[in-house]
Parts: sequence; structure tokens; C-alpha cells
Amino acid sequence: MLKEQKAVVELIGSLVLGKTADISRVEYFPQKPAFPQGELQQKFPRATPESQGISSDWLSGMIEELSESRTGDIHQFMAVKGGHVICECGFAPYKRGIWHITHSLCKSITGMAIGMLIAEGKLSLDDHLIDIFKNRQNLFSFLRQRDITIRHLLTMASGVSFNETGAVAGSDWVKGFLEAGIHDSPGTKFEYNSMNSYMLSAVVTEITGETMMDYLRPRLWEPLGITKVFWETCPKGITKGGWGLFLTPEDAAKLGWLYRCKGVWNGQQIIAQEWIEESVKKQIDTDEDGGSCGYGYQIWPKKREGSFNFNGMLGQNVLVYPDLDLVIVTNAGSSEIFQEGAVMGILEKYIGKLSPGAGPLQEDLEAARHLKAVIRSAEAASGGVSLIEQGGWKNRKPSGRYCRRERRAGSDRYAADLTGRNVQAGIRDLMHMAEGRRYIMDSGSVGFFPLMMQVFHNNYTDGIKKLWFTSENGRLWMEFTEGEEDKKIEIGIGRACVTEITEHGEPYLAAVTGTIARDEDERLVLKLDISFLEEAARRTCRIYFEDKKIELRFNEAPGKVVILNGLAGIMQDAGSKLKWSDKKDGKGARLIQRVMESSIAPIIYGSEETAETEQEESVEN
Repeated sequence: MLKEQKAVVELIGSLVLGKTADISRVEYFPQKPAFPQGELQQKFPRATPESQGISSDWLSGMIEELSESRTGDIHQFMAVKGGHVICECGFAPYKRGIWHITHSLCKSITGMAIGMLIAEGKLSLDDHLIDIFKNRQNLFSFLRQRDITIRHLLTMASGVSFNETGAVAGSDWVKGFLEAGIHDSPGTKFEYNSMNSYMLSAVVTEITGETMMDYLRPRLWEPLGITKVFWETCPKGITKGGWGLFLTPEDAAKLGWLYRCKGVWNGQQIIAQEWIEESVKKQIDTDEDGGSCGYGYQIWPKKREGSFNFNGMLGQNVLVYPDLDLVIVTNAGSSEIFQEGAVMGILEKYIGKLSPGAGPLQEDLEAARHLKAVIRSAEAASGGVSLIEQGGWKNRKPSGRYCRRERRAGSDRYAADLTGRNVQAGIRDLMHMAEGRRYIMDSGSVGFFPLMMQVFHNNYTDGIKKLWFTSENGRLWMEFTEGEEDKKIEIGIGRACVTEITEHGEPYLAAVTGTIARDEDERLVLKLDISFLEEAARRTCRIYFEDKKIELRFNEAPGKVVILNGLAGIMQDAGSKLKWSDKKDGKGARLIQRVMESSIAPIIYGSEETAETEQEESVEN
């Protein structure tokens, strides 16, 4: 595993040293398209909660707690009961109906594809990996991996040492997996490893000659009317399988409802009932004492009898409760890696209050009005800005209205209560300080995207080189040069403004909210809260203005927790071998962690561009 560990540590070293250009060992090519416009197909019918046996007050309490959770950072929520949507909500600035990164939730869909292959007679649980990839094997891989079966990949029990770090070590992940060593006998120990899911996707491609995405199109996506879906591939064109899927909440709910109905959709058996029943059972213990709910075939069984979860880190969930005839979908940007955390704690608290077999309730107009008010508050609909208007994202025009709402960005919470007059005064103060000035930044390694997004999408920044501000008719923009590209984002003061911004050919929706204030030294401060609407990541940037200089302080959530936890594991495994840590007291590893923290929350400085600096730059170019 030394090769992969060394690649990761070298990547970390390059990030720490600010060498972001050409640091990836993995071939990059733009993949992600823009979020497609238009209506969803085969939408669930809508119904009142009471008509499906659920109280509106029950939903109001849940939505309020999710919205108020500091660490949960909920983005979207949907509840489907009895085949009807009874509640849906986007939590400002996130908008209901936008596709969202699913992270490991998509592993459950990879499991669906394997179940389909088995039903078609093209594969079995006990087929050996070396037989499927017999043309890719060598003597060492044959000896090491001869006992690995499809069942072991499904249950995260392959024992293969090639894990997620391999995704940054090179472009041929199948080769890396097949040539890797074994640290536990296959089938004996659960070890969560996204490369097991990736290899299942590679199996689909090896057997069918299609990517798993293409294989699923006529078998799953089209029958369920799922058209707004995108799944990244590895550099060799294989669907990633364990991560990289973008899906809307309602389409995710369709997949949960399909499993609730034992694989039947509109009278058609999409997935074999036998496969579903086996895949949601405990197939392996996830801890040594055997007291866990365990793991099925790429699915997490839950404590409640018969319930299960398609789960992705940071709060991406499709929770299925067959006894309650209920499916719940969440997207979030919390710090929970697996299923434990703020979002899941709130959901389980409320689910525990429900009993099976409840019939329709009497309609409660007061409770229904309260639920609508709670949703409007969470979505900032009262006086807020609609994120989608006719003509699409690029043609969206601001409403000119401002709303009061509390933002959820980790521990940094604030309320914006700005009248139009105060907003314009703040913009005038800012432009009085910055108008006509272009700032040359002293670091070429800090870009607009959070570090976590750069790593997950293998799309690394070229660094912000110049930055300036413009305003027109009461609207404010920050413009900057990143690498060789000029970019422009609109800043909403006290409200979110959405801009589609492109990074190396990949478009992402960014909602930017600004606050203008003065610090204790009377410096003008512009605080930007940047939410990437299709992602689990947020970023904040505080910009301090002082005469002809600016200071930018970045932070991101939940990337810091995720990245540092991953770094700790890497350093523990590889530290002594790669001489990045001190064997006696670990000071080296702690030093690297502190330096890495400064890369996640960097501070960079800029100075006003002058005729001299402009001339120097032209000479360098």
C-alpha cells in the first residue's frame, strides 16, 4: 500500500506548499454537466400528511429541529407516505428539487445493478473476481485474491488493501485493486472501502461491455422516469460506483419506494424481490462483538424491524420504513461520516413516535397552516429571492426584496435584517474603498472551490491571482482571475444570489450571501457565505479592507472535519514508513496536521495593482 500512501502524502505536501498546478496523478477531464432544467418525470402525487396518517404537527417539529441544528446543516428533505409526497423542503439557500451529490448513498444503487445481473443469469454471488478479470491477472494477484467473490465485495469484506487512497494515486484503479495485497482473509472482517463498490461497477462493465450508468438506463432510470441524473466515471471510463452520483431528492425517493414495494414499479418487477429481501438483511457484522445492525449488500439495515438506509456521508440518506409505509430522503452538509450525527438523531427521535397501521387522520387546518409557515421560514420564501425563474439560472433576476433568516454555517450563525437603504449604504461603503482597484494576490494556491470538492472531483484550483469588485444598479459582484480564467459571482447582501461558476469546464451552482460590517479596528469587512447548491460543502470568506490592501480568510465546512479525519488515518498508516512522523512522540504528524489546517482555512493577502506591478506582470508573461 506504500505507493498509494506516498501519493496521498505527496498530494498533501503539494497542497501545503501551494503547488496546486498539475498536482494530480489522476488524469483529469471535465465531466459534470449543468443541472438540467425542466420538470421531473413520473412525480409522486402530493397529499396532505393527515390523509396518509401523519400529523402536520409531527412534520413541523421535525422540520424546525432540522433547520435549527447547528451541526446538521440540512439542505433538502422529502417524506413519502403511502406513495404520496406529504412534505418537501429546501433549506435556504438550498432549493428543493435540485440534484445533490449523494456520496456513498449511490453504493446501494450499485448493489441494485449487481442484483439485476444475477437475475439475468450473468453473475452469481459466489463468482470469483479473478475469473471475471482473468485477462487482467498476474501470478501475484492470482495467489493473493483467488478467494475473493462478488459476495465479499458487496459486504465490504474483500480484505483488499487498495482503498480510497488509490483514487488519487493513478488512473488505472482496476489494476491497482487486482494487484493489491490482502490484509484479512476474504469474508472474515467488515472494512468499509469504496473501492469494493468501484470494482462491482467494473464487474458490470467487464460482463456487459457497458458502463454501469448505461446498463442501468433501460433497466432502472427510464422505467422510474429518472432523467436528472449524472454519475462520474474513473479516468478509464468506468462508473465510480461508490461515489460521484448526483440525484434529485424525489428521484432518490423513487428508489427507496421501489425497495419498499419489493422491486415493483407501476406494476413492473424492476428488481427481483428475492434480491431486495436479502440485500437489506444483515449479511455481516460491522463490529467485533456482533451487536451492530450490520451491513447488507451495499445497504445498511436499521434498528427498527425491517427498516434500512441507503446512506452517504455528511447526511445523504434514503431511509425506508416498510412497517410505516414511509420513505424519508435527506441531503445535508453535516459532519457525520456514516449514519450517526445530528440529522440522523433528529429523524430517529421523530420516527420513534410513529406506530404502524395508522389510518387517515382528520384534517387539521391550523396544523397545516403552521407546517406551511415552518417550510416557508426554512426556505426563506417570505420576501426572499426565487432561485429559479423562467429562462433558467443565467436569466434569473433579483426581486429587489430582502428577507430575514438565520444561516446555518457550522458555528458561524448570523441573521441578516437589512432594509434596502442599509444594503445600498453598505455597498456604497464597500465600493468607496474598492472601486477601481484590482488586487494582486500573494498566493497562487487558494481558489474559489473548497478543498474537499477539489479532492472528490479531482479538479484542483489554479489559484486566485487577481480580485476586484464592481457594482451596478444596487447589485454587487466580485470578479477574479483564477489561473487563466476571469470569473464573476454576484453577491447578495442579506440574501442569496445564485451564480453558475465553471471550474476547468465543470459548472457548479454557487449561492453567495454577503454581510458588510466593521471590525474592532474599524476595518471594512465583507463576509461571504458561499453554498454550493449541488454539494455537501460550504465555504466562508472574510475580506478585510485596509487602504490599498486586502486580507482574505477562508474556511470550509464540513471539509475540515472530513479531511483531517482522513489525514489522521493516512498519517497513522504511512507516517513512520514515509518519515512524515516522529516515531517517539508523533510531533511530525501533528505538525503536518497543523499545517494542513492552514490549507483548509488559508489566509491570503492582496495589494492594489499599480502601473509598476502591471508592467512587471506583462514582462513575466
